[in-house]
Amino acid sequence: MIKRALISVYDKTGLGKLAEYLDQNKVEIVSSGGTCGFLAEMGIAAKKVSEITGSDEILGGRVKTLHPAIHAGILARDDQLAELAGHGLAAFDLVVVNLYPFEKVAGGGASPDEVLENIDIGGPAMLRAAAKNFPRVIAICSPEDYDGLIDELKSNAGETTLEYRRRMARKVFARIGAYDNAIAAYLDIKDRLFKENIVLRLEKMGRLRYGENPHQQAALYLDPTYQYTSLAKAQVLSGKELSFNNLWDLEAALQMALDFDRPFAAVIKHTNPCGAAIGGTLAEAYGKALACDPQSAFGSIISLNKTVDMDTARLIHETEFIECVLAPDYEPEALELMKKKKTRRLLAVGQLQPPSEDDLEYRMISGGALAQTRDRKIVQAGDLSIVTKAKPTQAQIEDMLFAFQVVKHVKSNAALICKDGAAVGIGPGQTSRVDASLIAVRKAGHRAKDAVAASDAFFPMPDGLEVLAEAGVRAVIQPGGSKADPEIIAAADRLGVAMVFTGIRHFRH
Repeated sequence: MIKRALISVYDKTGLGKLAEYLDQNKVEIVSSGGTCGFLAEMGIAAKKVSEITGSDEILGGRVKTLHPAIHAGILARDDQLAELAGHGLAAFDLVVVNLYPFEKVAGGGASPDEVLENIDIGGPAMLRAAAKNFPRVIAICSPEDYDGLIDELKSNAGETTLEYRRRMARKVFARIGAYDNAIAAYLDIKDRLFKENIVLRLEKMGRLRYGENPHQQAALYLDPTYQYTSLAKAQVLSGKELSFNNLWDLEAALQMALDFDRPFAAVIKHTNPCGAAIGGTLAEAYGKALACDPQSAFGSIISLNKTVDMDTARLIHETEFIECVLAPDYEPEALELMKKKKTRRLLAVGQLQPPSEDDLEYRMISGGALAQTRDRKIVQAGDLSIVTKAKPTQAQIEDMLFAFQVVKHVKSNAALICKDGAAVGIGPGQTSRVDASLIAVRKAGHRAKDAVAASDAFFPMPDGLEVLAEAGVRAVIQPGGSKADPEIIAAADRLGVAMVFTGIRHFRH
């Protein structure tokens, strides 16, 4: 039975409801200065920590709870309660603490002095002590757990189960680990990208129906410290529950939307685009993207980088079967129309804010992880080296730059044919570049004539280039860098194809 609680919180969200419940159930509350004042305003009696310790807060509040009267009351085991009483001290059964907002302050451009003042010392110490002693003490580190605590107490006649206390202790140690990792990352000036130790703090958003396949289990987690546009924070405005595969495809859709400023649309299938285009309006971009490969678009994910207007909504609504649509937002009338198809998921991710180039992405491997900076490189016209006798026109250069920006999002090996700001043929994920070129040509058909093409990596031999040229492609953009470059350039000259090198490779595995 809870008889005595220690409450010291920075974030007072939801505290009133919990404090009222404790007060109604005759639980003695001890709290620090700010929290005590908050409770007093609610008419809830609480003893100040200083009354328990016999010491006022000192050093501007830096020292207030670091005292045996506090920590002994938290750490005492059941078999030590008599010893505790012999020292004139009383036990705490519940510790409710949340921490200074270090991550928010450190990421918000605050001065070094202000950041240091937001490194919490007493809070983690109390939480660690309570979590260590979970066989007897309840440790609560987040306002989101207040309702669960009240339900637990009501369900167990004022008690909590050992498994509940163990679960809350796990959450505390995870929170403290993430907190300390954020501090270490802030102080790690020499190697800000790749730390010696990385702690990923992920909060479960909920279980998914299953994983990639029905026999696999799955869940969605959120990184609360991620500062950029996040799929895990998106609003689902309409439609069925999202599946694991929906979310993985939507992540590919989001990354494409983040790469373009002009109105842009992409049609995604199994994380690969089967259509992509820019246009003067979002509706024009969507129409061009859909026209690339309408057959593959069945059951696809739509990626849009602007607020969905009525013209775009009508086109999407007329498309036969779309799993999900991702956009920053939707005009009210457009949303009402698109909601009429009840199973189609509509997601709003808010204003698009792409991650910085030095933001790390992780890929899990058995027993570990790979970490790398993100591929945020956008090739510009000034980066191109024209290596053939034939020189590309300005229109071809614009199409090549667009094609190279899109092929970055196609699984390797990849080839992409583009005309007038739209992909018309995409060859994704092949084990040879010539096969990728053959698929792109087959998808493009007659539209390959006088088009441009992009390759995500260099051509190791002329065959892939020859496939594209024979289909009518007149200009090619590729990284270059192969030992066979002289042979490839000679083939382009022989075929009358203009070719440019970027010096940048865009593998996507």
